[in-house]
Amino acid sequence: MKYAVVTGGTSGIGLGVANMLREKGYYVFATYVGPDFTEKMENFEAVKTDQTSREDVYRFISYVKSKCDHVDCIVCNAGMTIRKSFVETEDADWDKMMEVAVNSHYILIRELFPIIPANSRILFTGSQMGLMPHAMVLSYGVTKAAVHALAKNLVKEFEGTGTTVNAIVPGFVETPWQKEKPEEIKQNIYKKTAIHRFASVDEIVDAYRFCVDNPFVNGSLIEVNGGYSYKECIKRIHESSCSSRLSAV
Repeated sequence: MKYAVVTGGTSGIGLGVANMLREKGYYVFATYVGPDFTEKMENFEAVKTDQTSREDVYRFISYVKSKCDHVDCIVCNAGMTIRKSFVETEDADWDKMMEVAVNSHYILIRELFPIIPANSRILFTGSQMGLMPHAMVLSYGVTKAAVHALAKNLVKEFEGTGTTVNAIVPGFVETPWQKEKPEEIKQNIYKKTAIHRFASVDEIVDAYRFCVDNPFVNGSLIEVNGGYSYKECIKRIHESSCSSRLSAV
């Protein structure tokens, strides 16, 4: 039996990846927060874990070690965003986001390192916001940029083992969190995406599947964003503004 850990694995991208791994024959341990996850699924165990708490993270790691003697795939998917402006973001906000996205995953991989066999897979969920600036999410963007750096730097730690480390870098995805956004904001995002829509979870999961299946993809940031281009959007706005001024003259 192959074993996998998926953080944030009971909804959205995390659940999609967990199901993909189960289909491939993995037994999946998933972390989650919030209401109790009561759905029963074969080869799947959801363990409530607050990844802002070091105590909770170490408790989860101990639990996984008590259930298996090897972990063949780790998907560091959990993240956190607190939508505040740069000056409104407090120390505690910053620390929580870094703890979930970066610190807890660093600890998870470090502590499981001795039981990660050769030819395993380690995957991170990055974000387009870690590559391009976006309003009201400076702190989130920084945490995701750190996730990208962690993925790339871990490659050297697994050199010669056949284990690969990659980060999937989604744009905007049709998850429950995104569905709650006002329609006006959604339409603005669509205009920045060449395909003019959000990605489906399945379309993003396909990128994780590719990395699991391909042993030569390593140290990569794989963007799956539908042609999202913040700079091009700004360029169009600027050109439109210039055109309006010229028409007025």
